[in-house]
Amino acid sequence: METSTILERLAQGELIISDGATGSYLQAHGLGDGDPEEWNVSHPEVVQGMAKAYFDAGSQMVLTNTFGGTSLRQKHYDLQDRAAEFNRMAAQHARSQAPDGYFVVGSVGPTGEVLNDPLRENPLTESQAYDAFAEQITALAEGGVDAVNIETMIDINEAVIAVRAAKENTNLTVMSTMFFDKGPRGFFTMMGTPPAEAVSRLHEAGADIVGANCGNGIDVMLELARELRAATDGYLLIHSNAGIPAPVGGEIVYPETPEYMAERFKVMAHDVGVNIIGGCCGTTPDHIRALVNAVR
Repeated sequence: METSTILERLAQGELIISDGATGSYLQAHGLGDGDPEEWNVSHPEVVQGMAKAYFDAGSQMVLTNTFGGTSLRQKHYDLQDRAAEFNRMAAQHARSQAPDGYFVVGSVGPTGEVLNDPLRENPLTESQAYDAFAEQITALAEGGVDAVNIETMIDINEAVIAVRAAKENTNLTVMSTMFFDKGPRGFFTMMGTPPAEAVSRLHEAGADIVGANCGNGIDVMLELARELRAATDGYLLIHSNAGIPAPVGGEIVYPETPEYMAERFKVMAHDVGVNIIGGCCGTTPDHIRALVNAVR
């Protein structure tokens, strides 16, 4: 029997549990200041082990190690010509650990550049951004992902370009999550877009699932989830940080425990109606295990 898609499972009313952090997991396993995406080639056992750890903890979908996988981001390491290779390998690593009926989702982060930046001599154009996203997402599809998550976006225009690139070059389910900060006037992206406008623009571009990730602890994300739910009756995804990181004893520590986050994730799922929940920076397989126990 053919496996249900993410959208089919959501349409049946299922809550989907996502995974936790990628960056902090890799750093805990020795990444340092290197290129995370290059580890898909040089440290395949670590990348596969990360996917397995999250699936074993109860994640039903796991993101690939490709947050900085565009050629534009890989250019910082002079590895732009290997971007497609890194993305295909990352997808294959996660797929190799996925149990039947579980999902692999390609992580697509920002380009790291400002579109049409008037302060740069040769600013990034919309066409160049589109081509970079299309290259990455096509490679992820070739590697076997079920969907892509265009995540941690601060510029709604860049997010829309990435959604279009995914929709026009693949048949993948497309998720897109923005990074919102809370200020005196409420929630906005760094570029000044409020949640309701972001949701509307992403849906217009073709995103199947929208939401928010990163930057905030679970209490603020719970408040943001309520605002996003008020803005749409579509499918919502929330990936929350384990609090705001702080230096402790020479190390960066995220303060929110698995138990603390799990109780609030339970409210997010059952009271707010968020459809996909999981962790972002600082969250671990232990956080996911606690989340599963709380909501199930």
